[in-house]
Amino acid sequence: MRQKLLREGANELSYEIRGIVRKAEQLEKLGYNILWENIGDPIQKNRRLPDWMKEIISGLLFEDETFGYSHSKGVLHTREFLADRNNKKGGAQITADDITFFNGLGDAIAKIYQYLIPSARVIGPSPAYSTHSSAEASHANNHPLTYKLDPENSWYPDLDDLYNKVKYNPNIVGMLIINPDNPTGMVYPKPILERMVAIAKEFNLFIVCDEIYMNIIYNNADTCSLAEVIGDVPGMSLKGISKEFPWPGARCGWAEYYNRDKDAEFARLCQTIDNAKMIEVSSTKLPQRAIPRIMSDSRYPDFIKATNKRIGERSAFLSKTFKDNPYITFNETNGAFYNTMIFKPDALKPGQSMPIRDAKVKQLLDSWFESNNGPMEMDKRFVYYLLAAKQVCLVPISSFCSDLMGFRMTLLEENDEIRDEIFKRIKEGIEEFCGA
Repeated sequence: MRQKLLREGANELSYEIRGIVRKAEQLEKLGYNILWENIGDPIQKNRRLPDWMKEIISGLLFEDETFGYSHSKGVLHTREFLADRNNKKGGAQITADDITFFNGLGDAIAKIYQYLIPSARVIGPSPAYSTHSSAEASHANNHPLTYKLDPENSWYPDLDDLYNKVKYNPNIVGMLIINPDNPTGMVYPKPILERMVAIAKEFNLFIVCDEIYMNIIYNNADTCSLAEVIGDVPGMSLKGISKEFPWPGARCGWAEYYNRDKDAEFARLCQTIDNAKMIEVSSTKLPQRAIPRIMSDSRYPDFIKATNKRIGERSAFLSKTFKDNPYITFNETNGAFYNTMIFKPDALKPGQSMPIRDAKVKQLLDSWFESNNGPMEMDKRFVYYLLAAKQVCLVPISSFCSDLMGFRMTLLEENDEIRDEIFKRIKEGIEEFCGA
C-alpha cells in the first residue's frame, strides 16, 4: 500500500474466546468430539427455549408489522415497557427516549467507545471481558486501563486500586462495571456499587454498567441494578435477552441512559450513539416485539427462578469438585454463567505437559506453539494442552487483560452426564499438568 492502513489501536483487537475455536475445529477434522467451554452460549450447551416462549415468537411471525422497519431507537412499545420496568425499582427514572436498541451488546459496546476522543479513557475491571477491553483500547490506541478484581477476596474489586488510578490519571472519564461479572461470576454487593458510584461522582466520571446477567443470580447472592444506586451520576446500563431467554442469535440488546440532563458532554455522547444507530436505520425487530410479551407472561418469573436454580446446582457441584484442589485458587460463583480459576503461584512451570497418544494431535499442538508470536503465557499453554489431550475447550485468563494465570469455564451444560465428564476431564488435566 502507498501508506499505512491501520492505526495503532487495531493491535488491541483480540478475542481468544473465539480464537481458540479455530484450534478446536482442527481437532474436529481429526475426528475428535470437542466439549465447548469457551463461550456463554446456552443453546450450544443443550438449553432450549420453553414451548410457551416459542409460541409467542412464532405468533409474531403472523403479524405483518413484524417484518417492517422499527424506529431507529427501537420499537416504541418495547422501550416504554422497559422504561416502566426500570422505574418501578425506584432510583433513576427514564423514558422511552432514554433507551436505544442495538444488534446485540457487541454493537452497543463498539459504538460507546468508537466516538470518544482517543485521550478519553474508560477504566474497566481485570480480568476483563474482551469485547469491552479491546474496544476501549482500540479507540485509545493504547493498552486497556484496568482496576483489579481480587481472587483472594471473592473476586471483589480492589477499590483502593480503582480510586488511586482514577485520582492520578485525569484522562479517565468513565468507569466500566460488569455485574454480575464476566469472566469471574462475582456479584457486586450493593455497598461496593455505592462506593464505586461515589468515586465516579467525586471525579466527575460517567459509568457504563454491563448488566446482561442481572437476572442470573443464585447461591442466595444479592445485588441491585445501577439505576438503583447511581443517584445523579451520568451513566448507562447495557441489557439484553441473549443470556436470559436465552436467545443469543437474536442479536438484540439495548442501552438505558441515566441522568443525561446532568452533564452536557455525556448528553452529547448519548446523542452521538443514537445518531450512529439512525444511520443504520434500525435494529432487529422480531425479538424487540417479543420482549414485552415474554417478560410480562405469568410464567416468566418461574422460568427465571428455575433457570437460576439449575445453574446454582451446577455451581455447587463445581465447588465440590474443585474447592480443595491444591493447584488452584477457587471461588464459588454467584452470578452469570462462568467460573474463573486461578493457578496458585508455583503451580505452573516451564515444560509442563499432558500425555498425548495421537501423533497427529501432538504434531498439531506443536504447530500451535510454534505459530505463537513470542513466548506463550503459561495458562494458555495449559489450555492448549487440555484441548489437545482432553478435548475440552477453555479460555485462558491471560487473554482477559490480566496478569493472573488461570482459565474460565461455563456452568451451562444441561446434560448432567456431559457436565460430569467435562468437570472430570478438567480436574484430570490440572492434576496431570501441574503434577508432572
